[in-house]
Amino acid sequence: MKEAQIKIKNIREKISSLFDPSEIQKKSVEIISLEKKSTSSDFWQDNQKASKIMQKIYDLQSEINDFNQINSELQEIEALWEVLSEEKHSSKEEKELEKKIVILEKKLAGLDFQKSFSGQYDKNDAIISIYSGAGGVDAQDWSAMLLRMYLRFCEKHNFKTKLIEKTAGQEAGIKSAALEISGKYAYGNLRSESGVHRLVRLSPFNSNNLRQTSFALVEVMPVIEEIEEVVIDPKDLRIDVFRSSGPGGQGVNTTDSAVRITYLPTGLQVACQNERSQLQNKESAMKLLKAKLHKIYLENLETQKDQLRQKSVAVEWGSQSRSYVLHPYKLVKDHRTKLETSDAEGVLDGNLDEFIQAYLKNKSN
Repeated sequence: MKEAQIKIKNIREKISSLFDPSEIQKKSVEIISLEKKSTSSDFWQDNQKASKIMQKIYDLQSEINDFNQINSELQEIEALWEVLSEEKHSSKEEKELEKKIVILEKKLAGLDFQKSFSGQYDKNDAIISIYSGAGGVDAQDWSAMLLRMYLRFCEKHNFKTKLIEKTAGQEAGIKSAALEISGKYAYGNLRSESGVHRLVRLSPFNSNNLRQTSFALVEVMPVIEEIEEVVIDPKDLRIDVFRSSGPGGQGVNTTDSAVRITYLPTGLQVACQNERSQLQNKESAMKLLKAKLHKIYLENLETQKDQLRQKSVAVEWGSQSRSYVLHPYKLVKDHRTKLETSDAEGVLDGNLDEFIQAYLKNKSN
């Protein structure tokens, strides 16, 4: 019981470090003010502004709910500890107390981890683009494996996903793909994935079953609704429509619903063909274009070069940020943080949390 008492004391101190009651009170007042605005008759005339306010209300309320829930669970644990410390009790009751303590410790660890998301866009949704590099068919298959890995990660974390674009390889895998990921701290979680990913394995596409090294480039960008720094003039956009290619459901491959947008000042092109309607594809393509233009803008600012910069690197030997070895041994190693694990299958199944945490810790040091 002495150990439980020490843990309860540590939990109380951790809550004090994570939550400031005066700040919680200020957030409650801010919610009331924002909710008052949301009741005005013209509130939804500006959809983007209204959506931002509603998201702000949701985020603030979530923080308050976390605070209230954590305090409620602590009070329950403290009450149970007092009862057990004063009366005779069974080992079953003591184990129940230990279980509640462990659950609360995990919740606090999760909230503490969220503090690592201090970047300007960490709360935003994200767009992941995957491009196959050196390695031929194996690289295209590797790109498809990475796409599955991120889909599994999102599934485990309850992030919503939408495939914006996918270009299939001629024999197997994909040449490229773009995936939109929605959820709290989606970009904060996934920005660590930017870079070149290298795979070493016995090739399933080689008749002699030789070892093959493949590369893929992963680009992660925050979803930016409006780019204040970059004004997009509609006259600078060329929008082409075409028929979707590759596998698709009824209506996808039979109409000119796919959309390609070219930003004429730079020649930058984006495309989307995975939605059923031309309008939906256009909206997704514009979202991707804005993210790419914002990324380019930040890259050109020396004062912000370390925030979201995606370095232009060759997708080949010597440039990898993470290596995945499946033969002759099992190892996944991040070359930026030096973190490595032999659980390659687990990582490829979306267990990326250790790598994300190590990256954020490394960035904060």
